[in-house]
Amino acid sequence: MTPADVIYMPEQPAHEPEIEEINAEAFGPGRFTRAAYKIREGGPHERALSFVAIHGESVIASVKMTRVAAGEGRALMLGPLAVKPDYKNLGIGRHLVKLAIEAAGKAGWPAVILVGDEPYYGPLGFRRIPRGQVSMPRPVDLDRLLAVEIKEGAISKLTGMIDHEDRVTASLPVEERAPDAARRVG
Repeated sequence: MTPADVIYMPEQPAHEPEIEEINAEAFGPGRFTRAAYKIREGGPHERALSFVAIHGESVIASVKMTRVAAGEGRALMLGPLAVKPDYKNLGIGRHLVKLAIEAAGKAGWPAVILVGDEPYYGPLGFRRIPRGQVSMPRPVDLDRLLAVEIKEGAISKLTGMIDHEDRVTASLPVEERAPDAARRVG
């Protein structure tokens, strides 16, 4: 297999069973207890901004993007990112992350955050969110909260508890809820 044999495309509903298998293999049952998973439980992910890598007719890797909010800030949370073991260390995961960030920017999102290892994500533009600026709904190593800023100043607007944007919006008074995506991501 060569990198040219891999096809990248936006995630489709039909990919979901294979994505779930990849995530189960990569993260095991413990994934359901993680802070990022708790956030993802709050609402749907953005399928149009989530991607898969396909070899032959099989999904071999995927990355999802989920809308989040913290304080006045809005962002997309990247993850889970998972690659089947036989396809690791070929640059597939990094390519999926690049596609997701580019798509987020084109869609007008101001930032992308994640919980991950800085040595892996740093070369892709991710930096630590200043310690104490944000928190998660479950315990997490705060040094692993990373972000890439697409619009200047977007990271500084993320303050307090990070949660799925649907949960945050539902808790706002009706007059403060975003009437459309333009306000939400601006």
